[in-house]
Amino acid sequence: MSSPAVVWMIVGLLTLAVTLAMLISLIRHLMVLGRALGRFGDEVGPIAREITEESDRASSRAQRIPGGHRRPLGRR
Repeated sequence: MSSPAVVWMIVGLLTLAVTLAMLISLIRHLMVLGRALGRFGDEVGPIAREITEESDRASSRAQRIPGGHRRPLGRR
């Protein structure tokens, strides 16, 4: 084999090794991100449901107010 071919073979193998290392690192980071998003959903889910329930209750109470004058939002 000629020396330029050996150099290109070495460069190609090193590039392949670095690319595989980066791909493995990316997959590991995606797995960590997935677990973090799962924990975030577990912690925020109950709070979001509680806010939704309170919003629904407030909306139903507001609809029951007889003749209540409602100002449009943003105007004073």
